[in-house]
Parts: sequence; structure tokens; C-alpha cells
Amino acid sequence: MSRLKEIFEYRQMITSMVRRDLRGRYKGSVLGFMWTFINPLLQLLVYNMVFSIILRAGIEKFYLYLFVALIPWLFFSASITGGSVSIISQKDLIKKIYFPREVIPISYVTAAFVNMMLSFIVVLAVSFASGVRPTVGGILCLPVIMIVEYIMALGIAFISSALTVYFRDLEHILGIIAMAWMYATPICYPESYVPEKYLSLYRLNPVTPMVNAYRDVLYYGQTPDLKNLGLATVIGVVTLLIGVLVFGKLQKHFAEEL
Repeated sequence: MSRLKEIFEYRQMITSMVRRDLRGRYKGSVLGFMWTFINPLLQLLVYNMVFSIILRAGIEKFYLYLFVALIPWLFFSASITGGSVSIISQKDLIKKIYFPREVIPISYVTAAFVNMMLSFIVVLAVSFASGVRPTVGGILCLPVIMIVEYIMALGIAFISSALTVYFRDLEHILGIIAMAWMYATPICYPESYVPEKYLSLYRLNPVTPMVNAYRDVLYYGQTPDLKNLGLATVIGVVTLLIGVLVFGKLQKHFAEEL
């Protein structure tokens, strides 16, 4: 609790770092902040062309089926890959002044989360234009789903950022893991495509219930399966607790390793 209190006392530093990250993300580009909306739309166009036209997924409104899962995944993937180098990228700051080191991954994941929420403006617009009318229960559950994903992503960022300080190759390994993880998650295809003999192994993927919850609300227009949402919540909290423990154990020698 004392550690949480200390981190809370540095909330202004977190806010400042989040603002700096968001402002610097597209600094110097002609379109600037508009890339927050253009990037997901361009990725949607590419994936839709590959899986709907070329590979013929055969799913009704495939563009929407993909979009409502792709945007949350992009945030999650950024937390894995970009979060892993968040400590290393701030090594000069770490060596100069004292502050809770947890501030760095928290600020990085929070900035990525804010970016995802802005992208969801496009997701909601596409969903509404496609004729989806979410239920009241679904709308109320949507912020809960987002918070659960944030908690899970933050836990992974704590683990990956701490381990990368000691094992620099992890930065590159995580890029490959993130790519494989995406295709092991029902983002571009339904779970029914997975052979039955692999289903028990496939369902160990902690991101699957979260993706299904997003899709229930924004594609099917229904209240998400509370069992799925509850499972995602448990996984998220456990991941965060493990991340906090790992980070707390490894942060003691950050300055020496950096």
C-alpha cells in the first residue's frame, strides 16, 4: 500500500509523460494527430482485403468483425513490444533522479490506452453505420472490458520492461511473440475455424475472452458473456499482480544494468 501511495504522489509526472508521448507520437508529420484515426483505418483496409477478398473468410460484415478486435489488439501489442523498452528508453532519467520506476511503464501503457480510446471513436462510428445497436448492458460493459484490457496490458508491460533491462534480446523476441500471438487469437477468423483437437490448448490464450467480449458488444450488439468477462477480469488481475511482483524484484538493479 505504501508503494501504491508513493506512485499516486507522482501522478503529475505520469500525466506529464503521457501528454509528452501523445504530442510527440506524430510530431513533425503533416497530418499530425489525424494519424490516430488514419492508421487503424488503413490497417483495416489491408486486413479486409487479405482476409475478405483474397482468402475469402466468408464472414458477414467481415470489416466490422475484424475492426472491433483489431483496435484493442493494436493497443495490447504496443504494450508488449513498446512497453518492453520503456525503461531502457528512459535510462538517463533513471540515473539522474529518484522516482518510482513503475511510473515509466504506467505512463507508456496509459498513453497507448488513450490512443486506443480515441481510435474507438472510429470503431463506434463504423459499428453504428453498419447497423449494430448495442444493448444497454453492452454499453455499460464496454468501459469494464477496456479497463480489464488495460490492467492485463499493464501487467505484461511491467514484466517485459523489467526483463528487457537484463536481457536486451527480449525486445526482438517479443516482436515475434506478438505476431504469433495475434494469429493465435480469433481476430482475423472465428474460433470455430480451430480444429477441435487443439481447442483446449487454444483456449488457454488469455486474450481470447477479452476479444470475444468486445465482439459481443460491437459486432453482435449484445451484452457480453459474463463468464467470458469474468474470466478476462481474473486473468487481468493475476497478470497485474505477477507484473508488480516481478518488476518490484528486478527494479533494484536497474541503474547498474542501464
